[in-house]
Amino acid sequence: MRHFLTLKDYTKEEILEIVDIGLAIKKNLKNGIYNKELENQTLAMIFEKSSTRTRVSFETGMYQLGGHALFLSNRDIHLGRGEPVKDTARVISSMCDMVMIRTFAHSMIEEFASYSKVPVINGLTDSYHPVQLLADYMTIKEYGLEKDLVVAYVGDGNNMTHSWIMLAAKLGFELRIATPQGYEVDAKVLEEGMQIAKKSGAVIRVCHDPKESVKGATIVTTDTWASMGQEDEKEQRIKDFDGFMVDDLMMCIAAKDAKFLHCLPAYRGQEVSESVLEGHAQIVFDEAENRLHAQKGLMVWLDRQRG
Repeated sequence: MRHFLTLKDYTKEEILEIVDIGLAIKKNLKNGIYNKELENQTLAMIFEKSSTRTRVSFETGMYQLGGHALFLSNRDIHLGRGEPVKDTARVISSMCDMVMIRTFAHSMIEEFASYSKVPVINGLTDSYHPVQLLADYMTIKEYGLEKDLVVAYVGDGNNMTHSWIMLAAKLGFELRIATPQGYEVDAKVLEEGMQIAKKSGAVIRVCHDPKESVKGATIVTTDTWASMGQEDEKEQRIKDFDGFMVDDLMMCIAAKDAKFLHCLPAYRGQEVSESVLEGHAQIVFDEAENRLHAQKGLMVWLDRQRG
């Protein structure tokens, strides 16, 4: 049995296999063929952080695979309201076939997984967002951009940045990260990524100049400047991130046919301009849809590991 908490626990071959399963399932779906590989199975979805894409993609995905998904918010269950995480994990995993958790502290999902009898999927923590990176790489592959891939990430050194570090380190492509002073990526995560990159041949660079990071990049990506739980910091962050908006000028510095990605929701006029987002709307919303297909690939892959 395997859990999916962070990409650093997976090999390059495993990541690519999951993406390929998702692509095959997507192709079948577009042809009206439904893969019912998880028929009669139940996915428990625990949300301590709310979400549009995470809930819709996992719930729809489980239904399309022939199973059922249960939405459990922190208002619906005892988790965090007196019951220890380990007890909730024991109970839910005795009744369900798989668990997806979207929460704050990464330590919470690690503890849950250590007591779970079934696979646990990280739907997002403050440290990592690995399911989003599966969808991002699926999109990159669909658009034929995986060869000589150079990704520029412009913005906060957050869970998305950490996940990009792990994906680049595992798959061996070039990643350039530009963050404002004081918003750098976690030093431990960066060091772990650098160590993995030595084996894969990945190039990971960090700086504070967004224009330097995007020069010649084939993919430019960003994330919201103030994530959930950081609302009180929003005004200060807008000031601190001055010059970090991905606009037309910044995209002109990138490679000629560079594409823009965003995990959404996007705040136009902050981390990305209206013209850039709308100019790359097709790939951005293909990327959003691919959360559905990539996560189906992941759930099927995890189920197969149990034999």
